[in-house]
Amino acid sequence: MTFKTLTAASVLAVSALLLTGCDQAEKSAQQLMGKAAESAKLAIDETHKAAEQALSDATGNIIGKKDSPADSDKEESSSQEI
Repeated sequence: MTFKTLTAASVLAVSALLLTGCDQAEKSAQQLMGKAAESAKLAIDETHKAAEQALSDATGNIIGKKDSPADSDKEESSSQEI
């Protein structure tokens, strides 16, 4: 073997190793980004639920809560008794 052949083989081998390493790094980065996106989505969902609960607590569940006619009759009769 000549020096040129040995050098060319070495350069090809190193290039192949670098490309393999780059592919692995890219796959790892994609996995990390996927996990980070999932964590961010979970945090946003939990924050949304907490905000809804805080709003519900602050409004005393007034929004979306309707008294039934039986409930309003009970309130009227108890206020008339006083």
